[in-house]
Amino acid sequence: MATPVHPPRRARLTPEPAETLTLRGFFGVFRYSRRALELVWSTNRALTIALGALTLLAGVLPASVAYVGALIVDAVVAAMRSTVPAAHVVTLVVLEGALVATIAAAQRGMSLCQSLLRAQLGQRVNVMILEKALTLELQHFEDSEFYDKLTRARREASTRPLSLVTRTFGLVQNGISLASYAVLLARFSPWAVAVLLLAGLPAFVAEVKFSGDAFRLFRWR
Repeated sequence: MATPVHPPRRARLTPEPAETLTLRGFFGVFRYSRRALELVWSTNRALTIALGALTLLAGVLPASVAYVGALIVDAVVAAMRSTVPAAHVVTLVVLEGALVATIAAAQRGMSLCQSLLRAQLGQRVNVMILEKALTLELQHFEDSEFYDKLTRARREASTRPLSLVTRTFGLVQNGISLASYAVLLARFSPWAVAVLLLAGLPAFVAEVKFSGDAFRLFRWR
């Protein structure tokens, strides 16, 4: 009597259905960032602190450049009227150049920290995988699905956790920059802030929708 042959089970190649968007679910996604940050923190605390400090610096400096630029325009107009010395304008231009150079240095420092963390994180996660593999039995390695998870974890050890932390820091950086620009615009005209917020709503809604789909796909992978 022939043994019936069952068709192989197909691997799931499509992401999970979209989750219901709620406020609790929105903030719940940050628990993945917390777990990734804990892993990066335990790998190298000094580099993590440096990456966070450079991120804050890169978020504040763009608004500072815009503010000094406005001071330069006012100083040039005042110098044309001979109410302030020309040396004051030169000082502001030098300050503007120093701020721009600091932004470039902060970006290079962030790239350096990310590269060093990527190498150290990949090594640490690989060691964790090997230590876990020593506690397993042979039947675990004969399971193709389990072995595939180990292989993907080893291959993506240096990219996935750090990428999640970098995106979280980038969100903080952009939030600081937007808040700084909002303060400057509010001093100029509160209505300008309201008009800019209303003008950016359609793009914001579209970006949130597609970014949410991309995040769910990223988390599923």
